[in-house]
Amino acid sequence: MSVPASVQASPQDRDRIARLVCGHMATRVIGTAATLGLADLIGDEPVPATELAGTVGCHPGALLRLLRAMAALELLVETEAGVFRLTGAGVLLRTDRPDSMRSFVGMTTHPAMLDAWRLLDGAVRAGSTVFDQVFGTDFFRHLGSDPELSEQFNTAMRQSARIAAQVLPSAFDFGRYGTLADIGGGNGTVLSAILAEHPRLRGILFDTPDGIAEAEVPERCERQAGDFFTAVPAGADLYLLKSIVHDWDDARCASILGNIRGVIPEHGRLLVVEPVLPEVVQPGQSSLAYLSDLNMLVNLGGQERTGADFARLFAASGFELADVTPLPPARFSLIEAVPA
Repeated sequence: MSVPASVQASPQDRDRIARLVCGHMATRVIGTAATLGLADLIGDEPVPATELAGTVGCHPGALLRLLRAMAALELLVETEAGVFRLTGAGVLLRTDRPDSMRSFVGMTTHPAMLDAWRLLDGAVRAGSTVFDQVFGTDFFRHLGSDPELSEQFNTAMRQSARIAAQVLPSAFDFGRYGTLADIGGGNGTVLSAILAEHPRLRGILFDTPDGIAEAEVPERCERQAGDFFTAVPAGADLYLLKSIVHDWDDARCASILGNIRGVIPEHGRLLVVEPVLPEVVQPGQSSLAYLSDLNMLVNLGGQERTGADFARLFAASGFELADVTPLPPARFSLIEAVPA
């Protein structure tokens, strides 16, 4: 078959394919760097590879090769032969920073997150998660049985919540409402930040007993434990779901949204914080949301959604999509829905 002249491949295209195919190797590099704690050991000043090798108990020559791969991936700079310092990306692997991504890296490179990806073709053929084929149970039940992964997951969620807590309080007029219920709100980081900026607003933090066990919230915030598939607290006129909807398929989301619709007043509002995919993939667009979407397919059974997907999801549960506002960082949006 002849190839049309308009679809000729360039040397850069060949290089792109090679880099994409080797992407799993880069994943292992950053995962190993996180496991060894190299960013914490390097700290603020350049450090010789030989010194690091002695500290972490690694073969000096092999560690040098790992560090040079990290430099090629722009996590480090080799300031002179065998001496390395962190880059702006590399410092995010440190554990002593409020913007640390160390736990996100640990969670994402954990075998429980990677092993089922070998069956991506099966997930695409069947249209359903394959995690249980590898581990014999669903992701969240497995999470409960793996303390290391659970700690990485919970810490990564807390770190994500801190970012949302910086932008969400000023992204919406919370002061127009009386009580905000954060459904699946974990340790209350986001809710506490909103309440701090809106002193007349009351709060309800709702999560599993384990989820709210370490929550620290203001006195005007009530903590309630439960299962959002069964029921959610009444008594609020504003409901928040952050990074909840994408974990579940439409049927499970309908249960959560239906429970909220059953208790929200007619003048109330539902806020959902999630990525919103465009209706058509645009050239140069970040691949992160699409890779996250496939991860939801492979491991959790959920999905990332377009604006039209959210509109249909809301309509099936008695809501109407009202507005979508991109949030910094641009990967997330504030999605507003009202009772229909």
